[in-house]
Amino acid sequence: MSIAECDFEQTTYTVRDLVLAAQCGDRDAMDQLYNRFQQHILSIGYKRLGNWDEAQELCQDVFIQAFRRIDQLQTPEAFAGWLRQIVHRMAINRLTRRPKPTAIDHEVLEATLSDDREPIETVLSNERSTQVHVGLDRLGELDRATLIAFYLDGQSLIEMADSFDAPVGTIKRRLHVARKRLAKECGMLLGA
Repeated sequence: MSIAECDFEQTTYTVRDLVLAAQCGDRDAMDQLYNRFQQHILSIGYKRLGNWDEAQELCQDVFIQAFRRIDQLQTPEAFAGWLRQIVHRMAINRLTRRPKPTAIDHEVLEATLSDDREPIETVLSNERSTQVHVGLDRLGELDRATLIAFYLDGQSLIEMADSFDAPVGTIKRRLHVARKRLAKECGMLLGA
């Protein structure tokens, strides 16, 4: 027999009455306790967690836990405080298990974003890069240093002229010759 069937005259039950009935397995009493305390538990959950979805999930978990252990509550009038203890403890447990947010530098994030290339394009690009590096390793020291300074280090012709202690015209000629030698080395790598 449920609490609603016991007394037709009484429409509002005390928390004590509802808890006692819930301890006997009365689902109607559990529903009424849930309806009375749900908003309060939800607001505590939101205050603790700062996330509405998590607070709603916590609220459900709190009532499941409370109704599973309601027979352990010795003072039915203390239901509200007992429920608050459960929500605080469960919120703390959630917070400690929640993954820590990590700050990501904008530049790092951009560097990790994938490009829009097809996988085959990525493979071919990586293969060409490998071939160029192998070709560079096969070149003489001056050709390799000239190509690396211009293409990889981004030095201007004037900067290269200063660092190589040579006129700009000589640097241009060295670049031209080094590119031809690199193309020949890369062609040999491909078997052409």
